[in-house]
Amino acid sequence: MYDWTIDYITLGVYLIGVTVIGTLTARRVSSASTFFMGERKFGKWMMTMFTFGTGTSTDQAVTTVAKTYTVGASGIWYQWLWIFATPVYWLLAPLFRRMRAVTTADYLHARYNQSVAVLFAIVGILGLAVLIGVMLKACGAMVTAVTGGAISEGVAIYGMTVLFVIYGVAGGLTAAVITDFIQGILTVALSFLILPFALQAVGGLDGLRVTIDDPSFFELISDAPGTEQLGLFYVIMIFLNALIGWVTTPHSMQMCGAGRTDNEARVGLVGGMLLKRFCTMAWVLTALCGVGMYMNTPLHEDLVWGTMARDLLPGIAPGLVGLFIASVLAAVMSSCDAFMVCSAALFTENIYRPLIRPDRSEKHYVLVGRLASIAVVAGGILLAFALPSVVDGLELVWIVQAMMGVSMWFSFFWRRATAAAAWASTLAGFATWFATSTVQVAGVTLWDFNGRFGHLLPENMMIGGVLSLPWQMLIYLSVAAVAMVVVSLFTTPPSDERLDSIYATLRTPVATDEPEVAPLTLPEGVEPAPRDPLIDLPGLEVMKPSVSSVVGFLVCSGLVAGLIWFFAWIIA
Repeated sequence: MYDWTIDYITLGVYLIGVTVIGTLTARRVSSASTFFMGERKFGKWMMTMFTFGTGTSTDQAVTTVAKTYTVGASGIWYQWLWIFATPVYWLLAPLFRRMRAVTTADYLHARYNQSVAVLFAIVGILGLAVLIGVMLKACGAMVTAVTGGAISEGVAIYGMTVLFVIYGVAGGLTAAVITDFIQGILTVALSFLILPFALQAVGGLDGLRVTIDDPSFFELISDAPGTEQLGLFYVIMIFLNALIGWVTTPHSMQMCGAGRTDNEARVGLVGGMLLKRFCTMAWVLTALCGVGMYMNTPLHEDLVWGTMARDLLPGIAPGLVGLFIASVLAAVMSSCDAFMVCSAALFTENIYRPLIRPDRSEKHYVLVGRLASIAVVAGGILLAFALPSVVDGLELVWIVQAMMGVSMWFSFFWRRATAAAAWASTLAGFATWFATSTVQVAGVTLWDFNGRFGHLLPENMMIGGVLSLPWQMLIYLSVAAVAMVVVSLFTTPPSDERLDSIYATLRTPVATDEPEVAPLTLPEGVEPAPRDPLIDLPGLEVMKPSVSSVVGFLVCSGLVAGLIWFFAWIIA
């Protein structure tokens, strides 16, 4: 019988250690700004691991493994759908850092008005609660599978939640950044811990190809039956939806804004994302091994990775299962702590402070932020037990994040974009999503688009009698964009003076040791960078990229191409 003593000790050391380290940062919280954004002093390595930790969690590994287990190597696009955005991150990171804001809603308040900021805060908080729920559910399923039911899903969820809430509520974003450095290292370990033993169990990739007598399982782009059309159109649409939605993921501001300067924001964001893409390859290879290992005893897709850990690691060395569970928890806690702080920032800075209790002390707002953190996590726990599956939850996150993306992108480059249009675009997007879905409440079907209109649509738009996700995305994004343009043209735009000030801030780099200022303003004595348009047309704000922007974009593009080629070569 297996002795769990060393595993429990390993797990206990991690949990106690990371909680103590995170809690000790509480003394650095002097204001709401430092609670929500740290001191904006973090360098490249800390920002890289913070980005990696925040952007990488167990639910992503579980969904990628689950999808790969059912459809093959093309399941990698469930996470690699963002890989093509990596060069764009190099351009976007300094834009967010230059906002000099605490939340993305601060920017939307300045660019549009307070109502749009509140709308973003509400949508953002709901999206982060769903994200936390998805991550907790994935972690609970993983731990239960690894321990063979010795640790239930509920115990795993409540246990780790208590710990990251303790240090997150105490230290805010500073606690998240510092603990994410440790937890990021454990997440890398999580990604590769099982793989060598799994490959050995199936006789390597050559042995795996013999066991899985289906060439489509080793294709990166596949339209084979049963793959749910994870083909080229799917990849393109999921990528576009993701790129549009990324700018409105609330934690994007934290992943860029906590860096010391533009350069730290750029290197941290791109470096963390590339590290994540590298780990994704290990997830997919592990899942393919799972297909070979359990060919005759199929598993539920959400339990594949955890079951492999339980079956392989105890026979290798004592303590490895404990390390695996610690890594699972680290991957979730490193994301949930940042999302918790970010959601609290949205509520406190963009709803509570301006609308409910203005002009209170910083100590008061820090307290409100801490209480809001707990409330959002409680909502995430409820969602964790309500979601039907991790994959369903992830797809819901993709959709919600994109709804305000159209208005955000237009705000960067089109002076004519208005607050009324931002509302219209967001509501039109949500309405179109609901209109093209099946809506059920308490088991009662209120609306069934597929039942009413599915038979009228071309066959390639449907999967299993349901409008396919990429087609649904194309429809709601198109409607949102049209609503944005039409309503903007028929409503009054912001004043030129206001827009000039905002765009001047966005094109002015952040200096080292720059003092904290109000969002979308420059420090006293700093002259705005000159306006040098790439496209000199009335109403457009498209500036010429700097040399570092162009070179960085090309280098990032080369790295992305290299990663895709490398993985295709491995599975060929």
